[in-house]
Amino acid sequence: MATSIRMREGKPLVTDGPFAETREQLGGYFLVDAKNLDEALTIASEIPAGKWGTVEIRPILEITGLPEPTDALI
Repeated sequence: MATSIRMREGKPLVTDGPFAETREQLGGYFLVDAKNLDEALTIASEIPAGKWGTVEIRPILEITGLPEPTDALI
């Protein structure tokens, strides 16, 4: 369920699926709230690392009905 984006010569190169090569590694992550994949791609296209690497976009599962955190947990 991943989508990958790379910025090359100022233009986005979008591919379906994760980008996985043995020489690649995770350099960190951003958690953003986007309405849909198009908005997520727009946000991801502005991440500087996408100019020389790949930014992978994955949806997360939001679980409703969980108890709210207390001040002691924050």
